[in-house]
Amino acid sequence: QDIKGQSWTDEESDGENESEQFLYGIQGSCAADLYRHPQLDADIEAVKDIYTDSAVSVREYGTIDDVDIDLQINISFLDEEVATAWKVIRTEPIILRLRFSLSQYLDGPEPSVEVFQPSNKEGFSLGLQLKKILSTFTSQQWKHLSNEFLKAQQEKRHSWFKAGGTIKKFRAGLSIFSPIPKSPSYPLIQDTVLKGKLSVPELRVTRLMNRSISCTMKNPKGELFSYPPNSQAGGHCKNIPTLEYGFLVQIMKYSEQRIPTLNEYCVVCDEQHVFQNGSMLKPAVCTRELCVFSFYTLGVMSGAAEEVATGAEVVDLLVAMCRAALESPRKSIIFEPYPSVVDPNDPKTLAFNPKKKNYERLQKALDSVMSIREMTQGSYLEIKKQMDKLDPLAHPLLQWIISSNRSHIVKLPLSRQLKFMHTSHQFLLLSSPPAKEARFRTAKKLYGSTFAFHGSHIENWHSVLRNGLVNASYTKLQLHGAAYGKGIYLSPISSISFGYSGMGKGQHRMPTKDELVQRYNRMNTIPQVQCLMSRFLQSRNLNCIALCEVITSKDLQKHGNIWVCPVSDHVCTRFFFVYEDGQVGDANINTQEPKVQKEIMRVIGTQIYSS
Repeated sequence: QDIKGQSWTDEESDGENESEQFLYGIQGSCAADLYRHPQLDADIEAVKDIYTDSAVSVREYGTIDDVDIDLQINISFLDEEVATAWKVIRTEPIILRLRFSLSQYLDGPEPSVEVFQPSNKEGFSLGLQLKKILSTFTSQQWKHLSNEFLKAQQEKRHSWFKAGGTIKKFRAGLSIFSPIPKSPSYPLIQDTVLKGKLSVPELRVTRLMNRSISCTMKNPKGELFSYPPNSQAGGHCKNIPTLEYGFLVQIMKYSEQRIPTLNEYCVVCDEQHVFQNGSMLKPAVCTRELCVFSFYTLGVMSGAAEEVATGAEVVDLLVAMCRAALESPRKSIIFEPYPSVVDPNDPKTLAFNPKKKNYERLQKALDSVMSIREMTQGSYLEIKKQMDKLDPLAHPLLQWIISSNRSHIVKLPLSRQLKFMHTSHQFLLLSSPPAKEARFRTAKKLYGSTFAFHGSHIENWHSVLRNGLVNASYTKLQLHGAAYGKGIYLSPISSISFGYSGMGKGQHRMPTKDELVQRYNRMNTIPQVQCLMSRFLQSRNLNCIALCEVITSKDLQKHGNIWVCPVSDHVCTRFFFVYEDGQVGDANINTQEPKVQKEIMRVIGTQIYSS
């Protein structure tokens, strides 16, 4: 409905018939004439000017002097795989609902904040994180906001555009709105976004809007810039947007800044994560004890049952990786991060504490984690009870293994698997955060890309999934020599990466290609029907390799079939393959062969780049 320029939605109300809706509309219209604060009207019009008419909807409760303002935050700039990993619907806007005093607006009580997606009723954990962020932002702004203050600032802004105004005065005035200094690294929002919307010179509008640092900017070709091109985006996303177009536009701009970088900040304390190789794909809690306790108390870790039900094969793999790292002689180096698990019998203490590592107690709890196969065969609550009887820390540890994984892993269906890899345990593996993926795709447009294998023992992948694929050369993480310099080692030839994947647990000799071929041929002479069709891993003797996409710039150093990429941003994992009982795949695969590349693109085109 639209009465006197006002609109609202009734989708959240239950049991209202058409006549009630009509009476409600008349009441809302009268209330608007009598009680709605003019500054609220001005801010609503500003949203329509800068975005679209449908970006804001209003619902008035005239008899109680309340008004709900629904702001639509467009998230279509998120990549499809990011949206899937974050469990959001990228084609549907996120609704930010603010409840103000209708007659007092900024002079009234601090507004309540709700964040939701209408079609995403369950599992919208991102909404909880965003609600916490925006509630904090609103509380901070409310300390100095008032209708008179905002009106005075906007009148000053208009005076700057008069004939006697100067650019110097104009720039000086910006400090009133945004006390945090502007980052010069952010690209300007092109004036085509606002052309025809505002009656001010385009150059000045561009400079005004640049302070808002919106994440949905258009370039002259109409393409969307999803993320700032620099690696320091995380630090700048907390900059306070300007107030020149009112509070509603300000909070929308702030939301747009924060959404692409949610994975870079702790979901509890909202402080930036500190990782050796930058942020990861999925949002997570940091290692501060207070945050761990809050995370546990809030019940955010209660998704284990859902994960086991919907992604049992992935949970099976995560447990296997954790076990391999914990049983390694190098566990003091590679078992990182160490779990932070709250004691179920004493919620004020940590049963597993990174500051007081106890590998024996951790091993005992891990041994009591029941096989995923058993978990899928009965009631999850019953299985949990059985685990609790075996060891009260077994189930909390399983929750941590699942929730601490910061990569997006999906078991590939047989119809979408790479046949030449000769294993049914094939996974889509994405660990790059949105900003890194955006930088990767920018580099890909400039230099192109290709595919290559990365072999590493399974004991190392517990850390890789949580910290990223790091350049371990000349660090304590390095297991093999760095004969060709510092960087991430890759190869287009499968036999070389299979060789690296088998090295570990005391085995430090690279098998020859002939030995790998013999193992592969021996594998093909043994009945494999049961193994190949098995849903879960049958053995603890596992080999694994990843298929990565790598930028083919001059930075990529090729030494025959051993490639070294010193730029970690130029390598992104795409697929992960697991082999059991010491088996390996075909040792003769060359990713540079046209038929192999065609098969990879057949699978990757539907699994990663679909949108």
